[in-house]
Amino acid sequence: MIVITAPAGQIGRQVLDNVLDNALDGGESVRVIARDPSRLSPRVRERVEVVVGSHGDPDVVDAAFTGADSVFWLAPPNPRAERVEDVYVEFSRPACEAFKRRGVRRVVGISALGRGVPGNAGLVSASLAMDDLIAGTGVGYRALTLPSFMDNMLRQVEAIRNQGVFFQPVSGDLKAPTCATRDIAAVAAGLLLDHSWSGQGEVPVLGPEDLSFEDMARIMSEVLGKPVRFQYVPVESFRDTLTRRGMSEAMAQGMADMMAAKDHGLDNAEPRTPQAGSPTTFRQWCEEILKPAVLTPVLD
Repeated sequence: MIVITAPAGQIGRQVLDNVLDNALDGGESVRVIARDPSRLSPRVRERVEVVVGSHGDPDVVDAAFTGADSVFWLAPPNPRAERVEDVYVEFSRPACEAFKRRGVRRVVGISALGRGVPGNAGLVSASLAMDDLIAGTGVGYRALTLPSFMDNMLRQVEAIRNQGVFFQPVSGDLKAPTCATRDIAAVAAGLLLDHSWSGQGEVPVLGPEDLSFEDMARIMSEVLGKPVRFQYVPVESFRDTLTRRGMSEAMAQGMADMMAAKDHGLDNAEPRTPQAGSPTTFRQWCEEILKPAVLTPVLD
């Protein structure tokens, strides 16, 4: 039995698709935890067992993890949380109790790069504390430690389409890894379907290359056939924009602290090895994901 959390989200949906494409060959059954099952496709609802509710709810995870061998764990975003720790550590406590109580053997979690890097990195620091909490249960755990996602650029599609610009509070010439969520999902699904591993460890997914935002602007310009430029935004302005859009002060500060840490090389601390690489290049991602999104007509 494989249990998948956040099955309608950006990463969880792709993990679920990968698992379903391969699970029946190995005899696995699949269960998901979903607040709103209507967000699942008919194909998915026909093939999985659904436990309705939040995976932060003790009763929900207790039921969902009954008979489970492996769990995909993703703490969902909560932009209005009063504390960053509430989103990661406190949200995960009921699940950690259920891992132990229900005898779950393996957990694959979504986390971040930054282990061993000094200082406060906001959301990253809280995510690493979540990893420690999960590993402390004794369950076999693989934390997928990730840089920024290529797919985050989709949040700026309107600015790219209408103004030919995207914004980040990170130096434009800093080269760093970036990865596609589809590659993250493929790694996660592979671990969920592999019954041979145990113990705790980290699995970095770094994409195939290090790029700066200036590099990304050049690639986007070439793929889209129009000029796209990068615009640096001071981290304080970035934080203030988030609060104006409704994010809590604590979460906006956590985001700002994370981006400041990235600007100081947080994502570059992990050595790039062949094992840590993932296949999707930024150019390929732009061709297959960003370009259709930018070129899709906007309907009034």
